Amino acid sequence: MATMDLPSHSIWNYVVTAQKPSCVTHASVGKFTDPQACNLILGKGTHIEIYSFTSERLQLIVDVPVHGRISALQLFQPSDGKGDSLFVLISRCQAYVFQWNPKISWPTIRWVEDCLRVWSPPARARNNGQIGIIDPACRLVALSLYENVLQVIPLTKGRKRKSHFIRLDEDILDMKFLYNSKTTLVLLQDLGNFCIRMVEINMEMKTLVDVVKVQHFDFEPHLLIPVSQPLCGVLVVGKNGIAYYNGKTYEAVGTESSVKAYGRVDHDCSKYLLGDDRGLLSLLELIHDRNKNKVRRLKIVPLGTTCIASTISYLDKEFVFIGSSCGDSQLLKLKLQPDANASSVELVESFLNLGPITDLCVVDRGQIVTCSGAYKDGSIRTIRSGICISKDESETLAGINGMWLLGSSTEASFPAFLVISFAVETKVFKLSDSKSMAVLEETLDERGFYFQLKTLFCNNAIYNQFLQVTTSSVRLIDSKTGSLNCEWRPISGSPIILATGNADQVLLAMEKGKLAYFRIFDGRLVETELTRLQNDISCLGISCIGDDSDGYVAAVGTWTDRVVRILSLPKLELITKQELGKEHACSVLFCLFEGISYLLCGLADGRLVIFKLNKSTYELTEKREVNAGTRPIKLQTFSFKNTTHVLAVSDQSIVIYSLNKKLFHSSVDPKEVNHFCSFNCEAFRDRVAIATDDELIMGTMEPKIFSKSIPLQEHAVRICHQKESGTYAIISWKVVQDAEMHFVRLLDEESYGFLSTFPLEEYEHGCSLVSSSFSSCDHAVYYCVGTAYVLPAGNEPIKGRILVFAVEDRELRLIAQRETKGAVYCLNNFHGKLLAAVSKSILLYQWTCGTHELHPECGHRGFTLALYVQTRGNLIVVGDVIKSISVLIYKAEENVIEERARDQSENWMSAVEILHDDIYLGADIDSNLFTVSGVASEEQHRLRRVGRYHLGELVQRFQHGSLTIDSQIPTIIFGTHSGMIGVIASLPREKYDLLEKLQSNLRSDLNQGRIIGPRHDEWRSFNNDKTYQSANFLDGDLIESFLFATEDAKAGISQKMKTSVEELCMTVRELKLLH
Repeated sequence: MATMDLPSHSIWNYVVTAQKPSCVTHASVGKFTDPQACNLILGKGTHIEIYSFTSERLQLIVDVPVHGRISALQLFQPSDGKGDSLFVLISRCQAYVFQWNPKISWPTIRWVEDCLRVWSPPARARNNGQIGIIDPACRLVALSLYENVLQVIPLTKGRKRKSHFIRLDEDILDMKFLYNSKTTLVLLQDLGNFCIRMVEINMEMKTLVDVVKVQHFDFEPHLLIPVSQPLCGVLVVGKNGIAYYNGKTYEAVGTESSVKAYGRVDHDCSKYLLGDDRGLLSLLELIHDRNKNKVRRLKIVPLGTTCIASTISYLDKEFVFIGSSCGDSQLLKLKLQPDANASSVELVESFLNLGPITDLCVVDRGQIVTCSGAYKDGSIRTIRSGICISKDESETLAGINGMWLLGSSTEASFPAFLVISFAVETKVFKLSDSKSMAVLEETLDERGFYFQLKTLFCNNAIYNQFLQVTTSSVRLIDSKTGSLNCEWRPISGSPIILATGNADQVLLAMEKGKLAYFRIFDGRLVETELTRLQNDISCLGISCIGDDSDGYVAAVGTWTDRVVRILSLPKLELITKQELGKEHACSVLFCLFEGISYLLCGLADGRLVIFKLNKSTYELTEKREVNAGTRPIKLQTFSFKNTTHVLAVSDQSIVIYSLNKKLFHSSVDPKEVNHFCSFNCEAFRDRVAIATDDELIMGTMEPKIFSKSIPLQEHAVRICHQKESGTYAIISWKVVQDAEMHFVRLLDEESYGFLSTFPLEEYEHGCSLVSSSFSSCDHAVYYCVGTAYVLPAGNEPIKGRILVFAVEDRELRLIAQRETKGAVYCLNNFHGKLLAAVSKSILLYQWTCGTHELHPECGHRGFTLALYVQTRGNLIVVGDVIKSISVLIYKAEENVIEERARDQSENWMSAVEILHDDIYLGADIDSNLFTVSGVASEEQHRLRRVGRYHLGELVQRFQHGSLTIDSQIPTIIFGTHSGMIGVIASLPREKYDLLEKLQSNLRSDLNQGRIIGPRHDEWRSFNNDKTYQSANFLDGDLIESFLFATEDAKAGISQKMKTSVEELCMTVRELKLLH
């Protein structure tokens, strides 16, 4: 075969997680980390979170990566009595039992069973997911991994574990062990009608022995709940009913909805919490006789509305955790008495869940918007990268009320000292290296730096001096000798209240509105101007506005009249003033964002008021307010990733930054910040010092994904942004009177409020959405919607519509529609025309400007179902439901669409994207990623597979774009069903080769015993019906773990690779900036 001339980029790709999976699918409560602990263990796709429940709060202890999707998770107490153990079953058919290791604060393996390899006869995997349970007496593990096969593993101590396989006539819908002295298993099966069988496992004969006859039910059961001792038996849960059955007694009660999750209330065998598909939480009580020998009846009491539950975990003292895969999970407290809304639940805390992500769009660099959640918990999420401060070192220091960094000289490129002010004293810390601090109070000359008073302001001044302003004086100190060069004290002896300045200017506020301005000339303080305002001064700010250094102005906030004044310097003359409303300003700050001047005013009630400042007229315009909490705000500028940011410190601190000349704000973690200073230098890149109520923390700023939720209370499936109209359009649906209603809705791009709604017809579902402009004769921009008529029979739709909407006066107006012979699965703007994937065809529609009509121009047929389409130039890349990827080409001169090449492999597609003119990216329903190349070869019309990778998550959508503001590497963002957001970056060959060697070394040198599942190379191997070694994809999560390795581990890998640690860290940090 001839050698292919492949593109230099796009073949070698780097895949990394920006947001971990967040859908909660499994949960268990017990005493895992300590015999006295209350632990909540959560399964979220491909990782396990271990929490402790203390002081009415959940605290994350560890997050454990899993090389496989979690199929079952259960805490149990083994016979050795050494605390609870954790049973985990993963999708690669491997079962594990873990115990907590307090020495390393991490779970370690007690035993592992490779359930896949011990089963040699061919068997089909279960369509309904894997089931794994443990006998309450911890004698057996029962697994249902394959159709019509039950696998049993003994847990008896001292005996060799050997799996036994038992053939079944019908597959299992659900199964649970009974609480009794025998190993009795309850099987829910469909034997023509739904029934349960109570069977005893005979390990000697490897058979099931029926204990009772088959019991049939009038409703359709789907879930079994074992009832603990002394009542025992099982609760059979169905669509419209719940029944208790123990082989003799049968009691049932009707329900109006379908129960999806349950949780036992403490250790009471008669009370269970139930969560249904509408988000209603209820208490099921088994009414029994006095001796708990017999159940008399079932009673259901509604408690209130929660998120739609996938798990329910009763913790302690009426606290309940509701895990959800449809919306944010919740920590609730049950109330003894219902409130005015008849609710007996109180929301204590919500836990972020972005899944399932059904669609996403990239709005700006650094911002994406997703359709997240499902059913009533559906929402729109705005996602931006924010800032997290990780703690590197801390010291106990209470009562800090100010912090400043000083360089050793005016020209110093890095800070040498950290000045900290307290109520009646000042301390200075020397920065000996990037992490450690030593108090240097005794080394600085007492005649210079004054330690016995509170410091109001400190800064480096010209002529290699330190500037210190205390409540009694202004001091200039020689930075080399520590001697006092100059000091100014108020003549009246009145204290200095506020101070600000820079390298050559000082502005002071004193009692009764006195304001003094100083310049530093020849190393001396020169009082330039003194004035008096009518009101006491609350805050000061100083800055250079304009293009010359003489354009300095001051901002002054006052208490009584709640006004901020802009004064000229040096004359302190009033230029303009701005009323602030009901609260006074306690902090003012001039800031330049992307060449635009702003004045920020932090108010006493936690509001941040932002004005745009005209450099010529000093007029304040475009007022906007942001809520940063309830406490008075302090403002501080800093640089992060070479971009100006402002931190607004309050009880809900936020960061302000500019993107495409628009101001945005994001959260900061931690929020408990009283004072802050940024190092802003190369030697201490992205390092900060923050003060809390009782602690000084030295930390590192890192990007973090922050999400804002806009609840819809309906299921959004498609979203599109239209910049021209300042709107979003979404396709959504909800259930109204037991019938699905589907809508096209128009939303404001700022508030996300509904502007307009277009209801679709009966049985009509929205499938696709695009913002499109047509030929040169029509300059308007439209929303185009593709639909399908889904009839109750459930067959493939044979009819659909293409709807064209104009946005007029903030309303949707239908201006054109065209009926199609099938579902319109995808729409694309293409050469001023509309490209549609309609059932088995790709069709190109021409827009007629005068009559506003769509006319078919040409097309291509031959697909099973054309679900996903991406375009570039004349290329059309199609993802088929079964037939993988095909590449078509549009020939405008001939007015035809022809097939250029196709992938001959069978892949059930979930998303496609174009990386390069000849490299195409695909995701399939087996959670794989792959790339194919269309470069011409001897095998014409055949796409060649060039990359394979197992992601472990079902990708729902790819989009070109970036999660960070300053990324220089082109990336693709993707969202998955379980709420994961990931980034794919194409790398040059040289960088890929270096990182591939690093990945290979990390596989063997790091994370041993810290990850559940198979070896890394096995986990990332492409896997559908067959398994192929991963190729031309790198695992960014593994590679970035290098940054957190020990210095010895880094040095060992560096030596093996013959590459310096510094070069490796720099390369990995560059890629970490992608998210």
